[in-house]
Amino acid sequence: MKIAIINYGAGNIQSILFAIERLGYTAVLTNNPDEILQADKVIFPGVGEASYAMQKLKESGLDNLIPTLKQPVLGICLGMQLMCQHSEEGNTDGLGIFDANVIRFSTQVKVPQMGWNQIYNLKSALFEGINDNEYMYLVHSYYVPNCSEAIANTNYDVEYASALQKNNFYGTQFHPEKSGDVGEQILANFLKL
Repeated sequence: MKIAIINYGAGNIQSILFAIERLGYTAVLTNNPDEILQADKVIFPGVGEASYAMQKLKESGLDNLIPTLKQPVLGICLGMQLMCQHSEEGNTDGLGIFDANVIRFSTQVKVPQMGWNQIYNLKSALFEGINDNEYMYLVHSYYVPNCSEAIANTNYDVEYASALQKNNFYGTQFHPEKSGDVGEQILANFLKL
């Protein structure tokens, strides 16, 4: 199986690579459109600031490529947020894959949300064998409000979408690669899609 991890200068790429290796696979880090198109599975990571990350995607032309991909694609953290229509972070237009906007947590809670929180309302093959209320690792100041494309929820000040799916596109606000055995099971499920 060919697994491509999109390398566009905004990712926690090493931890994802190690998690894939622990599952017995190898992945290639790439921003080469041909390698991405030929991959069986694509992982779109992201850590950092939305407008900077979108600028990097535009510079490489990946902003046009990613929405056209036909194989399973998994956006992680900022990667998922960039797959949405718009983010309040840097007033940034996203890739428009998910019909949702990304907004900032209120001042009523500590921002960023950093650490472990539960996921529930699990609704996808991505969560096969995973129970409601498992703990996942999260670090984020912005979130996707609950919406029709939500396949998991988390509560932090409000109930929000901690995972999304539309057709072959999946996104997790949490970091499966940093969430222990359960997170690695989610990655393994993605690789089986």
